[in-house]
Amino acid sequence: MSKKTLLCFAGSARKQSLNKQLAKQVAGIVNAAGADGQFIDLADYSMPLYNGDEENDLGLPEHAKTLKAMFTAADGFFIVSPEYNSSFSPLLKNTIDWISRPHSENEANLSAYQGKVAGLASVSPGGLGGIRGLPPLRILLSNMGVNVMPHQTAVGNAYDKINEGGEFTDEAALAGIEKTINSMLR
Repeated sequence: MSKKTLLCFAGSARKQSLNKQLAKQVAGIVNAAGADGQFIDLADYSMPLYNGDEENDLGLPEHAKTLKAMFTAADGFFIVSPEYNSSFSPLLKNTIDWISRPHSENEANLSAYQGKVAGLASVSPGGLGGIRGLPPLRILLSNMGVNVMPHQTAVGNAYDKINEGGEFTDEAALAGIEKTINSMLR
């Protein structure tokens, strides 16, 4: 039996994003659990804002095709999403939208998502840890056929819970993430 593959990424393109730092750490936790945790930096896959006319005229961006192939091949996703105005980021929404599009005539729109599993977390310097942005993301992914794990983790006051090496040290948050990963790998 082959290892399960989980793509780990953040809904932020910022170089010093706390969410991106946690997504990298999550990939390591997935690897330590015996699976294949692959960190993806969405900043490496820039795409225009989704526009159906642009899709009809120009086709799908190459980065959308690359990401869709990665999503299709993976068993699931661990998404660390920043909170933007009580929701998830525009970057994450745009990425999800482009990947949802069919890349050939015989392909269903949501083929890269259906039957996959997902874990969710968020990080914020604020006290709530970005928790308000996770329910809308959960709803979107569930509506697309993704089995979203019931446990989610929010790391509040994050600057107090990260060491000089950029790793989070909050034992309760890390235990929650490990719990989610273990559920995803069953």
